[in-house]
Amino acid sequence: MHFRESDEHRALRAAVGAITDGFGPGYFAEHSRDRRPTTELWQALGRHGYIGVNLPEEYGGGGGGLVELAIVCEEVAAHGCPLLLLLVSGAIAGEVLTRFGTAEQKSTWLPRLATGRGKIVFAITEPDAGSNTHRLATTATRDGDGWLLRGTKQFISGVDEADAILVVARTGTDPGSGRSRLSLFLVDAADPRLTATPLAIEGSAPERQFTLFFDDVPVCADRLIGTEGDGLRQVFHGLNPERVTGAALGVGIARYALARAADYARTREVWGRPIGTHQAIAHPLAEAAIEVELAALMTARAAWLHDAGEAMAKAAGEAANMAKYAAAEAAIHAVDAAIQTHGGNGMSRDYGLVPLWGMARTLRIAPVSREMILNHVAQHTLELPRSY
Repeated sequence: MHFRESDEHRALRAAVGAITDGFGPGYFAEHSRDRRPTTELWQALGRHGYIGVNLPEEYGGGGGGLVELAIVCEEVAAHGCPLLLLLVSGAIAGEVLTRFGTAEQKSTWLPRLATGRGKIVFAITEPDAGSNTHRLATTATRDGDGWLLRGTKQFISGVDEADAILVVARTGTDPGSGRSRLSLFLVDAADPRLTATPLAIEGSAPERQFTLFFDDVPVCADRLIGTEGDGLRQVFHGLNPERVTGAALGVGIARYALARAADYARTREVWGRPIGTHQAIAHPLAEAAIEVELAALMTARAAWLHDAGEAMAKAAGEAANMAKYAAAEAAIHAVDAAIQTHGGNGMSRDYGLVPLWGMARTLRIAPVSREMILNHVAQHTLELPRSY
């Protein structure tokens, strides 16, 4: 085992950082305030092959894995512009389609994802199901050769930017356990029988959140992903990458905030000396820096375990949860310390820290809450009795 990053990975970080820097320090804050998609950055990264860095080369991707996608997620955030939809379009949809999609589905969708010309978002969360996927009420009922989708999804990111939505729906019940049998479907985001209602979210971010209403939306048979009734297993092949890339996003946010805070603490003088000489300023930043390094190590390990394949699936799941927990905590602590270091300037639009606080705070809740991660670790790592 060694911890020296490869030349290829260092070059990837530098290239992604340079592209992001080209849009300026105020780009993310301005788009967050206006609730305007960061389309220009997304397309620039896509043109250079970084949006689809984890997708197969035969479909226009970079041929890398989750390790490389996590680097992209971390670096755009570390340069001031965390891209939330990389977690769903690149990580979930990209990984699920690559693993379970038919040849036709792959040839249709993966090139669009790889180049950044298309996006697929993910719909699993429901108003009355929370984290309990076995209580999903959205159904897909047979209708000739196809299906009819009926139900409601909530807190679905980026529907207004997407070409399609990867929807988790109930297609039956397991006779032995009584649990729902779930399946995955690709639904056109522009289908007129699908109603997308924006949610009134307080925290500012470029990506908007929606409630989706499926009123017998017809779905052709060729839009079923993988095997009918095997959706839960298929979903988790995408959820672990979502957690890893979410962790990478948190690490990047924390790196950006700490860099801004350290620079301010070195140059801002009060009573004739830089404020960074005072331990009350320096120690919170040092503590946050330690947390970030620890979270980055776990994130890298989780991505590597995922790329190692089925043999490491259990370890990858545990590591993905731990990485997401650690990175979310590190991000919120780092951004809070950065705001405090700046004093009143920390709340100023000119310094662009407050939008990052909203994103960091969201990572404590989504894509899986810190409480559910603690439940997972207690049950699967410590082998304690299940608590939920």
